[in-house]
Amino acid sequence: METKNWIVYIVRCADGTLYCGVTNDLSKRIQAHNSGKGAVYTRGRFPVHLEAQSRAMTRSEALRLEMRIKKEPRKKKIEVLGS
Repeated sequence: METKNWIVYIVRCADGTLYCGVTNDLSKRIQAHNSGKGAVYTRGRFPVHLEAQSRAMTRSEALRLEMRIKKEPRKKKIEVLGS
């Protein structure tokens, strides 16, 4: 059985853009983004600030939700995590 310790998160970058990702250790991931060692997208856009996060879920559920969020218009991305 797959463990439910994965979350989808959205951070706001220093330039005001949003980045959506998946992790099983949010604090470590935010630290990586803010040290310039996170995703390529956030490397030149730190510091980042957490805007929203999902409930705990399986990795496959988190990846599906991440893809759904990435397809949404910018204004609705954070709303998806609230639903």
